[in-house]
Amino acid sequence: MSRLSSDIAVQPVKQFFPELFQQHPIVLLQETAEGLQVSPAQISAPAAATLRIWDSVPDALNMMTLRQILQPLAQPVLALSCQPHADLAPALELRLQTQLSAETVSQLRELAATLTLELNYLTTQPKLTTPGVLVMDMDSTAIQIECIDEIALLAGVGPQVAAVTAAAMRGELDFAQSLRQRVATLKDAPEQVLATVLEQLPLMPGLEALVATLLQHNWTVAIASGGFTYFTEALKQRLALSATFANVLEIRDGKLTGQVVGDIVDAQVKAQVVQQLAAGRDIPHGQTVAIGDGANDLPMLAVAGLGVAFHAKPLVQAKAQYAIRQGSLLQLLYLFDTSDISA
Repeated sequence: MSRLSSDIAVQPVKQFFPELFQQHPIVLLQETAEGLQVSPAQISAPAAATLRIWDSVPDALNMMTLRQILQPLAQPVLALSCQPHADLAPALELRLQTQLSAETVSQLRELAATLTLELNYLTTQPKLTTPGVLVMDMDSTAIQIECIDEIALLAGVGPQVAAVTAAAMRGELDFAQSLRQRVATLKDAPEQVLATVLEQLPLMPGLEALVATLLQHNWTVAIASGGFTYFTEALKQRLALSATFANVLEIRDGKLTGQVVGDIVDAQVKAQVVQQLAAGRDIPHGQTVAIGDGANDLPMLAVAGLGVAFHAKPLVQAKAQYAIRQGSLLQLLYLFDTSDISA
């Protein structure tokens, strides 16, 4: 038994990390009749908690860094490798017998950051093979840019938009106020600037593979954005998303009017989207996932069963329960439970 599925793998750790485990006393290394370290029963057995660890940069995970991570745990762990997608490198999964204190988790996260490792401590995980809901932010999460900044540059009002953004970051404006003021600077800009941005829209690496994988397992995948429907609707069509929620730019006679039509999609609306999509599909809380990069995403991350800060500022990372600091959006799959996959 080398794989539990053709596309999802939870394997004995020696298969991918042989140099990490040479009679390390804190790791349960157990050979079976098949020559494996662990049996299928051990792989499928529930754990009190799990640490998922993978490299932010190549070869960052080695015996020295692993010893630094294991030392604060003060308990035996079952070590497995987990490769949730063929485009992802194997991650190290440490299954714990007892849960860790908040202080220890904080210590491990700080340590992982210094070691350029991604580390997330999970006491519950959504199951990939059970229907769920994923809600993503768009700007700087599903795509690599902030659309309004690109529109402003093409419209020749980049500095004006930047000034409003800075005021919002200083707390002088709430999101709705800042959005309306930024959009107001775009008055009389030709609609073509939107088309130009859309033509060059850079998707976040891993987005397409992530969405395809979740849709394959009957997940609802949506975008909730403080950006604009002009772009979210295009992404919905391109990726076959279940739903999108964003703000409507008013356009008349081929020009932007500088107005937003209807209610603003702000932080609270984003959080409501997670809850409403789950309720409408009878999805339990543990099967809800949200991912975003900004402070405007924190309420959405808080109401989801798994809320992940992605490429976020340190303040947002600190307030989110889970974080992916760099790399592909596909890495979100590392945080899913694949133990129910069978051959």
